[in-house]
Amino acid sequence: MAEPERHQTNDDETREYASPACSLHEIDPAYSGIPAVTAEDAVYAWRKVQRQKLIEERMALPQAQREEYTRSIAAHLDQLAGDVAGKHVSLFWPFRGEPDLRGWLNGLAARGAICLLPVVVAKASPLIFRSWKMGEPLERGVWNIPVPAEGKPAAPDILIAPVVGFDRGCFRLGYGGGFFDRTLASLERKPLAIGVGYQSQEIDTIYPLSHDIPMDVIVTQSELRYR
Repeated sequence: MAEPERHQTNDDETREYASPACSLHEIDPAYSGIPAVTAEDAVYAWRKVQRQKLIEERMALPQAQREEYTRSIAAHLDQLAGDVAGKHVSLFWPFRGEPDLRGWLNGLAARGAICLLPVVVAKASPLIFRSWKMGEPLERGVWNIPVPAEGKPAAPDILIAPVVGFDRGCFRLGYGGGFFDRTLASLERKPLAIGVGYQSQEIDTIYPLSHDIPMDVIVTQSELRYR
C-alpha cells in the first residue's frame, strides 16, 4: 500500500491531508449521520407548535362562553343533520375544552338516531365506532377518554369530529394521531364528515399533506362552512 501524501506544517510536524470541509454537502445525510429534513418534517414541526397554542387558547375560554358557543353549534348541527331517525351518528366525548355535545346526543337518541362514540383500537389504525346512549357503561380508552364498554359496532352515516384547528379548505388539524384521516380513508361508505370547533380556532392553512382528508363541513358557533 502506498504511503499517504504528506505536507509540511508551520511547526514542522508532518500530517496526512484531510478531506476538504466544503465537500460535506456532497455526502448523503444518512451516511453522515445528519438527519435529512423534509418539507413534511417542517409541516409536522409547525403543526406541533400551532396545536399547543390553539389548545391553550381553547382551554382559556371561560366555561360559560364555551357553553354558549356549544348551544349555537348544536343548533347548526340540527340544521345540518336534518331527519336523523334510523341514522348512525358518531360524536365525541369532550376533551380539553372541546364543545360538550352530550346533551345534543341525548336529543338525537330521542329522535331515533343510533349514537356512536369512536374507539381507538391500535396506534396508526382506523377508529371503530360503538353504539352508546346515556346510562350505558363506559370504560377508559386512550388519554383516559371514556368509550362504550358494550356497544354494538357500526359504521357512521354522519361522523362528527372535534377540531384543534381548521382552515379555509375545511382541512382539520387534530391531535396528531391521524385517526380520523385513516378512518375516512378506510370506510367503504363515506359518511357526512363534520368538523366541530370554535371560530377562534380558524387558521389560514394547516399545510395539508397527501394523507389529509378535508371535512365536508366545519361547524362553529358562527357558521357552517362547506368545502
